Parts: sequence; C-alpha cells; structure tokens
Amino acid sequence: MSDHDQQEARDAEGARRVLDELLARVGEQAPRPRLEPTRRAVELLGDPQRAYPVVHVTGTNGKTSTSRMIESLLRAHGLRTGLLTSPHLVRINERIVVDGEPISDADLVANWDDVQPYLRMVDVELEAAGEPALTFFEALTALAFASFADAPVDVVVLEVGMGGEWDSTNVADGQVAVITPVALDHQDRLGDTIAEIARTKSGIVKPDASVVSAVQVPEALAELRRAAELTESTLVVEDEAFGVLSSTVAVGGQLVSLRGIAGRYDDLLLPFFGRHQAQNAAVAVAAVESFIGGGSQPLDPELVADGLAAATSPGRLQIVANEPTILVDAAHNPHGARSLAAALDEYFSFGQVVAVLGVVEGKDAAGIVRALAGSVRQFVVTASDSERALAPDDLAAVAVGVVGADRVVVETDLRAALATARDLAEETEGDEPGGVVVTGSITLVGDVLALAEGDGGLA
Repeated sequence: MSDHDQQEARDAEGARRVLDELLARVGEQAPRPRLEPTRRAVELLGDPQRAYPVVHVTGTNGKTSTSRMIESLLRAHGLRTGLLTSPHLVRINERIVVDGEPISDADLVANWDDVQPYLRMVDVELEAAGEPALTFFEALTALAFASFADAPVDVVVLEVGMGGEWDSTNVADGQVAVITPVALDHQDRLGDTIAEIARTKSGIVKPDASVVSAVQVPEALAELRRAAELTESTLVVEDEAFGVLSSTVAVGGQLVSLRGIAGRYDDLLLPFFGRHQAQNAAVAVAAVESFIGGGSQPLDPELVADGLAAATSPGRLQIVANEPTILVDAAHNPHGARSLAAALDEYFSFGQVVAVLGVVEGKDAAGIVRALAGSVRQFVVTASDSERALAPDDLAAVAVGVVGADRVVVETDLRAALATARDLAEETEGDEPGGVVVTGSITLVGDVLALAEGDGGLA
C-alpha cells in the first residue's frame, strides 16, 4: 500500500472515530430545548459563527433541497460557501460541505480534535450544574462552525436540525432567514398546531433580517408576519413577491421560469423532479437575491442558470437503478408524501408504482400511506437499520388499515423487500413499465443509497 493509501486509510478510520464519539452523546432525535450550552461552546471557540454571513433555513419540508439550491447559486456567483444540512444519508461528512464538497476525512478529524477539548470543558460545566452534557447535534453544530471558519468561507447556508428558536444553529445570526412550507411534524417537540410550529420556526428571524418564505397556510404566515414585525425585518412571500411562472417536464428534471423579487429568470434547467422543487427553486433564488442585492437588484440570469443546473439533493426523487426504475425519496410525513405522489403522477409514466415503505416511530404512518395510496398500487413494508424504525408487522397493520391487505406485503429484510418490489413492478399490464419508490424515512433512503454505492449495488 502506498503512503497516500495508508494516509487515506488512517483518515477514514479517524472519521469513523469522530462519528463514534458523536454518537456517544445524546442522539439528535432527542434535542434539548436550549441554546446556552451551544453558545458557551462557540464562545470558547472564539465565536466562529461570526466569521461569515449566514443564510438560515427552516421549515417542515424542502429544507435540504432549498439549502442546497441556495448554496449552489451562491457558489455560481463566485462565493466560497459552507453548507450544514442534516441528517446525513450515508456518511457524516455529507453534513458539512465546503465549496460544494463534503468535508474531507482529514479535515473532519483535524477540526474535531481541535474543538473537542473545548466541548469537554462545556460538558464539565454542564455536569457541575446538574445539566446533561452537550448532545450530538450541539457538538456537531460547534464542529461545523469551526470547520467553516477554518476553511475559510465567504458565506454559510445553515439548515436547522429541528424547529428554529432553540435549535443549536440559532446561535448564529442569519442576515437572511428562509422558511420553507410549514406543516405538522415533530408535534411532540414543536407543538400540536401549525401556528405553534411556525412560531417556533420563526425564532430564526433576527433583527433587521431579510425573511423569505414559501407559500404558507394562513396560520403559519400570521406567525411569520408577527416575527418580522417584532424584529423590524422585511418579509417576502412566494406568490406575492416572487414565484414560479412555469414548469414543464424535461429530460432529467424540468424546465422552469421564475419571477424573483427583483428579476425574471426564464427557461432554467432544474435537475429535480416535482412541482414542489420548482417552488423550492423560486424560494432559493429569492433568498440569494436578498443576500447579494438586498432584494433590489436582479441576479445575472446566466449565473442563476448555472447555479440551479449544478444543484443536487441526494435522496430526493433520486433514480438509483433501472429496469425497473428504482427511485428514493426522503418523504417522511404526509406533506412530503403528497408532494412525492404529485411528482410521480406528473413526471413519470409508470404502468404501476410499488412503494418500499419504512417509517420511524412517532411519525404519521397512516397519513403517509393515505397520501401515497392514489399513486402507489402496492406497498412492500420493511424497516431501516435505525433503532427507531417501526417494526414491519406494526407498519403493515397501519397500511392494511388504510389500503387493505391485498395491497400490502411484509419483508423484514431490505434486500428482500427491494427484490419483491421489483418483481411486483414488472408484473405491470400494458406498454408502460412499472417503477419502485423507496420512501417513508430518511434512514431507509440512506440504507438503500448505501446498498447502491456498495460493491454489489442493487443488482
């Protein structure tokens, strides 16, 4: 083995150590409604989150795709970018992206080793005060901020982990606050109503910020208007100040024309499927207009075209195999499932669709199945490797209650579930081939992507 290969192996082993040490902390699915520990950690690190301007993104669905489009657009305009998203699908490096590339194993390890002594100091202080140590996401957020400052970058796009007001990322002050569609999700943490959830998410709006919002239901929009007024911020809303002018199906995605806050951008290739992604693109363009020109100057149309064409969002209506086509989509709540169903109907011409479905505990499994029922003929129920995955038999009982026993098959092994779904898809009648969509949880999509990237692939 060459010296280079040996170093790569050491770096890979170090990255696994970083993940193990993060996983030893309280998991990100049990976040603490607090900001002070993260504030203390970044204070000890010299407040790296103040070393660059920030575009902060929250919402219920579309956060990751919108964040990735914003980052790609900013990079197309010549800015060196940082991007924090969550969760990761296959490798933790995916969460911390510098100038369009996941952080290298070497930089991940070096930055972690630099910040860990300070994180331990905070742990000791918290334990002395009778408080739990820093959580997985609190530690990861501090690591990301330090990594971006070390890079360095010109601007950071931050996707919240959960909510907004008390999310660890909220120790940063976003010059632009972006809110994607707000719907019911994480009710046990964020509130039982859309208004309560929107109120929590609007906590990312800081004084004199530019607030860019997707179309919202009235009760959510009222909370965003209230937050903008309290902080003396400006608010622009999709379909009022900007929006999608047209969207047509194209090879590899869609051709869209967008009305921005300050300019019009026609005939853009967007390599994403689904009307909801065109709406995400409109929000992204408005956010970048707000950041670069304060919303008063149009962007260069060629740079907008370049930025959107180069954007990617793994795990969102992504094709991972053919014959039959297998798509993965990270829809994990009814709102996301409805967007998926609409995209399947509009952008694909499958003779029938078979869903490989896995849902984690606490999610509205019945709502997800109900949203997909009109577009999916059969459901192959399985589970991801996550310890939070709903047992296949329990999920099957829910699905049967919605669509009936004749449309539900149970396969506890993921490879077997994929094989069964392929067989069912190939039984389609007529000229159009069938297709398979893997959905219901981000962890299930991650497991399938890992299989696709492995030596045997999905063959």
